[in-house]
Amino acid sequence: MTDPLYNIGISAYKLAVRVASVRNRKARLMLRGQSRTLATLREKLDPAGGYIWVHAASLGEFEQGRPIIERIKRDNPQARILLTFFSPSGYEVRKNYQLADVVCYMPFDQRRNVKRFLDMVKPSMAIFVKYEFWGGYLNSLRRRGIPTYIVSAIFRPGQIFFRRWGGMFRNMLRCFTTLFVQDERSRDLLAGIGINNVVVAGDTRFDRVARVKENAREFPVIEQFVAGAQRTVVMGSSWPQDEELMIPYFNEHPDMKLIIAPHEFDHERLHVLASALKRPCGFYSQVTAGEAAKLDCLIIDSFGILSSLYRYGQVAYVGGGFGSGIHNINEAAVYGIPVVFGPKHEKFREATDLIAAGGGFAVHDNEDFTPIMDRLLHDEAFMKHAGQIAGQYIASHIGATDVICDAIFNNPPTSNDQ
Repeated sequence: MTDPLYNIGISAYKLAVRVASVRNRKARLMLRGQSRTLATLREKLDPAGGYIWVHAASLGEFEQGRPIIERIKRDNPQARILLTFFSPSGYEVRKNYQLADVVCYMPFDQRRNVKRFLDMVKPSMAIFVKYEFWGGYLNSLRRRGIPTYIVSAIFRPGQIFFRRWGGMFRNMLRCFTTLFVQDERSRDLLAGIGINNVVVAGDTRFDRVARVKENAREFPVIEQFVAGAQRTVVMGSSWPQDEELMIPYFNEHPDMKLIIAPHEFDHERLHVLASALKRPCGFYSQVTAGEAAKLDCLIIDSFGILSSLYRYGQVAYVGGGFGSGIHNINEAAVYGIPVVFGPKHEKFREATDLIAAGGGFAVHDNEDFTPIMDRLLHDEAFMKHAGQIAGQYIASHIGATDVICDAIFNNPPTSNDQ
């Protein structure tokens, strides 16, 4: 049974989303998608159930869960996968993901929704990715005896689980059959509150980026764009604050080319971005290979290709570090190139590790940004050494998917009672 305060909080959150939907497109997409979930399940589910339910909040978490889905389907092609999202940024991009038998939004964590959802899906197990703690679902899964896991989780001392008033959230952790965490610190923190069914497996994102690198797509337009360039910087998942550093620098350095893949690219956003560039630029979807060769900046206005584009750069800048947190720096580092990012990186172990090793560089403002970019672009030995460190770091952390899947499927627990 979930805490009444928790139920009130979920109801208040749902109301807030409804209010926000009047003006916020993402909120509208979420409500519209949620309204279709039950119909989607009735249409596509096998009434016999037995689905492996994988839940990812958004696109980033999906990329962490994706190697596990791929491993499941590789070992057992007949396994049925239900993939759910909470955020439109995940669902709208991956709603047609081919390895999942059914893709839909996860209904709000309210008692009636939870019961209907689980009654329809009849999951054989549930796998939550990284930060997903939904008390109603977790308690119901436990009561039904359904093995439940969280993967690539990471815990920090300041989280609510470790505070005196965090008892309700600690109880959520006790619903998991096994918690697969990224590091020893997480295991130690959990042990301090009596949670010991923990395996240090690492982060499945390393496996994902290694797989992407192995199967990196080729882009003739990009190849012509970078041909003959002294240096190319790839700026991925950028936000305006990131671009406020990079674009003035690019405008003043004719010896570099720039690929920008903004995190969001509606028409107005792209227009503002292009207007700030003082050197020849074009949009990826609108130029031929011959035209691209004459440009100094290429703006990526297509989803799903960024992770393959970092291979064309000598330096990467990954955005998000001036907002809620940096995006996936592993996608760049796997290609053996140094990575620059903004200051809000403390929640990301790979960022702090790369900074300490010398393969990653955090910048707070232009005073930080200009010197590090100057050195990376003009000191070739320094740039290559930093890139080697970044690539070696990724290579040394591959393998989390095998640890998790071997533990779940080759040595499954007999019960999820804690």
